[in-house]
Amino acid sequence: MFERLWHMLVKEFIQILRDPRMKGVIILMPIVQALVFGYAVTTDVRDVRTAVFDLDNSIESREIIARFIGSGYFREVARVASDREAQRLVDDGSARVVLRFNRGFGSTLRAGRTGALQLILDGTDSNTAGIVLNYAGAIAARYNDEVLVTRLARRSGQTAVASGAAIATRAWFNANLDSRNFYVPGVIALIVTLITLMLSSMAVVREKEIGTIEQIMVTPITQAEFILGKTVPFALIAYLDVVLISVISAFWFEVPIRGSLLLLFMATTLFLMSTIGVGLLISTVSRTQQQAMMSAFFYYFPAVLLSGFMFPIANMPVAVQWLTYANPLRYYLVIIRGIFLKGVGPEVLWAQLAALALLGGASLWLASRKFHKTLA
Repeated sequence: MFERLWHMLVKEFIQILRDPRMKGVIILMPIVQALVFGYAVTTDVRDVRTAVFDLDNSIESREIIARFIGSGYFREVARVASDREAQRLVDDGSARVVLRFNRGFGSTLRAGRTGALQLILDGTDSNTAGIVLNYAGAIAARYNDEVLVTRLARRSGQTAVASGAAIATRAWFNANLDSRNFYVPGVIALIVTLITLMLSSMAVVREKEIGTIEQIMVTPITQAEFILGKTVPFALIAYLDVVLISVISAFWFEVPIRGSLLLLFMATTLFLMSTIGVGLLISTVSRTQQQAMMSAFFYYFPAVLLSGFMFPIANMPVAVQWLTYANPLRYYLVIIRGIFLKGVGPEVLWAQLAALALLGGASLWLASRKFHKTLA
């Protein structure tokens, strides 16, 4: 048995590695993906291009402008003198925000009344616009508190006035709220899914296309040996990619790994049962490699979109949220981020591990049943 299985493993590795392009897919693609997600994919909002339209030009308006620019979230790109010029800058994308002050803003504040300033946002990207609006609200609220304290101190004749309650925030697990720490570990799940799905979906259909499936059928190899021979090489490649991306995450992007690497590999094993099982199922029902490739991508993209990698599952419609429970990638992402950022163990992640085991066992069972029918 072990001799037949060994020959199957050698055969699969030769088929995978004899194509130079496949080596690039296995080694180079995970590195590129990790770098792209680490540097390019981010929800952090910095240096928002801001145009200033100050009709008042008072001490108060200039102070608020200085606070906006000095916060690090806004970057002044232009001073405009008309509403038409401000609109042009927003229309052509030169500015994402216009900070507008009407005449009399400063005198209104000095008179003890509420002064209004206008923030014009480019709402094309609603997420970014919402974040920018929160930043602007926080800056304005802080300035407003200081104005009230100063005004109250002047009226009471005191040099200092005790302020009210203040909220002290502390972010656990990602103290700087860096989105890189959230996305880069998730690349492990994307790469493992893509690599194993692509390779396993080609495993059986390749034998059909080149005409060697009949030779395998007449050999004494068993169904279990054939499936192991087809899946073990892909699993070893997946483990290699997990190690590679973990090293890049920890040493290049300085993403903390607070949990157990042994638990990460155990979860990867359970996750591989699902992806390889789905890949083998696609391979057994496909007639050509092109058909298998298209079917694999038809599975991959919805799995990523419904995993919570880019969009929070809680924000999805209820019917779609129910669909995500059948997606192994959802549970694997929770496990990876829990291990990297939170340092939690099986006592917290047991539900996700059990779901992966259940889905993986079902996938392999369906693939083996279909493969048995193919050989019959």
